[in-house]
Amino acid sequence: MAAVINHHPVNLSLIERVARVVVGAAGAAGAVIWFAWVPSVLVAVGAVVLAAAGIDLIVTGVRGYCPLYAWLARRGARRSAS
Repeated sequence: MAAVINHHPVNLSLIERVARVVVGAAGAAGAVIWFAWVPSVLVAVGAVVLAAAGIDLIVTGVRGYCPLYAWLARRGARRSAS
């Protein structure tokens, strides 16, 4: 059975997509470097959060779709129509 992929419309510009991938990669790499230099529990938690944010930016940049943008656009449209 083939995997079903949910296709969303692209809601990010090309410049923003590239910026997200670059900043996300820098954040994920920074998390690894940060943890390597100062290994402690608090730094580990911060590094995991930073890495997760970086990975999220990379994924949304590659896909070209940001769910938060879609959610904010819908809420904004409802408010302006009322």
